[in-house]
Amino acid sequence: MEIHQLKTFMTVAQEGTITRASEMLYLSQPAVSAHIKAMEESLGLTLFERTPKGMTLTSDGQAMLIKAEQVLDAHKEFLGEALKLKGRLSGTLTLGAAGEAGTEAMAKLITRLAEYYPDIRVDIRQGTSIQIQEFIRNGELDAGFYNDIGEHNDSLLTTEVSSFGIYLAAQPGFVDRSEPLNWSSLGKLPWICPSTATCCGRIAEQLFEEHGFRPAKIISIDNEKVTQTLITGGIGIGLLHENTVRQGQLNGQIELICEVQQSISVQFAVLKNKAHSPLLNAIMSTVKSITSE
Repeated sequence: MEIHQLKTFMTVAQEGTITRASEMLYLSQPAVSAHIKAMEESLGLTLFERTPKGMTLTSDGQAMLIKAEQVLDAHKEFLGEALKLKGRLSGTLTLGAAGEAGTEAMAKLITRLAEYYPDIRVDIRQGTSIQIQEFIRNGELDAGFYNDIGEHNDSLLTTEVSSFGIYLAAQPGFVDRSEPLNWSSLGKLPWICPSTATCCGRIAEQLFEEHGFRPAKIISIDNEKVTQTLITGGIGIGLLHENTVRQGQLNGQIELICEVQQSISVQFAVLKNKAHSPLLNAIMSTVKSITSE
């Protein structure tokens, strides 16, 4: 039984649906379902009743929820005490972030550092996913969050903090949905795409190559919020992260055309040959404790 499975179990119990739990946990719905299935098979218990309205705890599930909360509280207390025992650290942590990558984890990290290591100052620098990795390698950054777009490097020590899907989206009614998806027709529409230094830009290029077309017009924007605004304004179609699409659907501003990439991994990285330093060792331990909650 893994700690992350207990966290998933508790979140599904609190939210009542796989969909809302996946949004809260920054996991795909299949991943959340897999966690619950693995728990039920391991315990030999049925924890939830699946209904059209969502997930309802069984009597066994209610009993296990109490125990799960106790285990997670004890785990958090254990990790917190370990961090305190490492002593007081000071210095400046230069932290990078690629767009919205790891936003929740970064917020938790900064909050945790303020609690356990108040003498550490955090400076944040923005960049693309490729830039964040390069800045860590050349020493401009101590650590950073980025979306894994296949630029693996053995010089970095990484840990996954979350994952998300990528979707092709449009303003409702902008694309004719009465016919099967036609990539040639979609290629005649304006596309709003970031540079290939970003995860969406890289995936867009793969999409064009896979389906054998190149959009007649590409509007290059390296900011997802601007991309979302242009899509909802009917300027063109484009790729958006899962949470952005889901919120846009709820608001009636975005229509989902198709899922393009089921899972993009969000990584936190430090340089391997510096990971042994007290500051970075504490930072990496803190990130791992956050992701296991």
